[in-house]
Amino acid sequence: MAFALKAPATSSAATTTSLPDVQEKVEAIVADIRARGDQAVREYSAKFDNWQPESFRLSSAQIEEIVSRVPRQVIEDIEFVQRQVRAFAERQLASMQEFEVETLPGVHLGQKHIPVAAAGAYVPGGRYPLLASAHMTILTAKTAGVPRVVACTPPIRGEVPDATVAAMHLAGADEIYLLGGVQAVVSMALGTETIAPVDMLAGPGNAFVAEAKRQLFGEIGIDLFAGPTEVLIVADETADPFVVAVDLLSQAEHGPDSPAVLITTSEALGRSVIEHIDGLLPEMPTRDNAAPAWRDHGEVHVVENLDEAYELADTYASEHVQILTAQPREALAKMRNYGALFLGEGTCVSYGDKVIGTNHVLPTRGAARYTGGLWVGKYLKTVTYQEVTDQASSAKLGEVCGRAARVELFEGHARSGDVRAAKYGGAQLPWAPDAFARS
Repeated sequence: MAFALKAPATSSAATTTSLPDVQEKVEAIVADIRARGDQAVREYSAKFDNWQPESFRLSSAQIEEIVSRVPRQVIEDIEFVQRQVRAFAERQLASMQEFEVETLPGVHLGQKHIPVAAAGAYVPGGRYPLLASAHMTILTAKTAGVPRVVACTPPIRGEVPDATVAAMHLAGADEIYLLGGVQAVVSMALGTETIAPVDMLAGPGNAFVAEAKRQLFGEIGIDLFAGPTEVLIVADETADPFVVAVDLLSQAEHGPDSPAVLITTSEALGRSVIEHIDGLLPEMPTRDNAAPAWRDHGEVHVVENLDEAYELADTYASEHVQILTAQPREALAKMRNYGALFLGEGTCVSYGDKVIGTNHVLPTRGAARYTGGLWVGKYLKTVTYQEVTDQASSAKLGEVCGRAARVELFEGHARSGDVRAAKYGGAQLPWAPDAFARS
């Protein structure tokens, strides 16, 4: 019999939809920037970030100076992580095969991948300078072959986030703007007098950034809809409860609305994890975020067996799912709904967030039921092409097209097929009997 050792203190329903006040505020900002362009952007930057430089775009000289201020160890770590991200993105790209097949004599059908012309990358910097998001958005886009990548990140308390700018530059950003929040997202999407628009947006952000992307979707493309960071751990009796507790809190620190869920086959382990969390939280430097997240959105469920655990985990469709069991790779066959899977005690969600090479921009709010996360393919348009060089095949297709189109009452479509059936196959053309008459 499954039961909960800890249930969330508050309903998470509010995190699954945009709050009306967020929607209204974002709508107003989008409309204002659409109407007034750079002037509106400058006013919002001053209001929200206390930042109004002569130019939001960093020059090459400014970037060089900023990068020079970053400690060498930080640069080396950025370069290490970016090698991991690039290598994985390159393998993803290599797995996407272009092809051409001949399905009938002279009928050639093909598939190719075309990078979007311009992508916008938002690198958050509110609570934390999330420079890792630069690797995930900019580097992945450049690996996909995107010619122009525009990147925005906000100043942090009026200061330039040196390490973030360095990561954006080393990732290959073509334009870097010190600009944050909704005004950054809207500027990239719609364009202003000084920022040319992009074709798609990628990157995480707060509720306002996520809502701006939602409202702009359709006018431009986006990577995915994202909300508060989520973690779910499946553990059996072999798991170390201290490790489980630390890993749950590692994601709870993202924000006070970040769900942290444990599903275990061991009641003893579940109780021990709760005790460890209660002991760790008071001294945790990021407890202002982690404590309310655990209090309001933390859950511990005890189930009969691992099959039941995997089934329950799939109903959450969590962003991050960590498997701490005796046979963690079983989850690859048993589970289907997750943004990313982390197998075994040697692997943790923080590796995916920061260093291992897979992308950390992942679906939240149950979106893992129908989509994966950001990857090199998001920046590519998979398109098809067709060519018919054999007249007999074209005539055959024309006959079938004529009949199929008339079933749907599309006479114009039918006639496009008819003319080829007549011209290449000698079929009758009753609606234009003299069209292909020969002297």
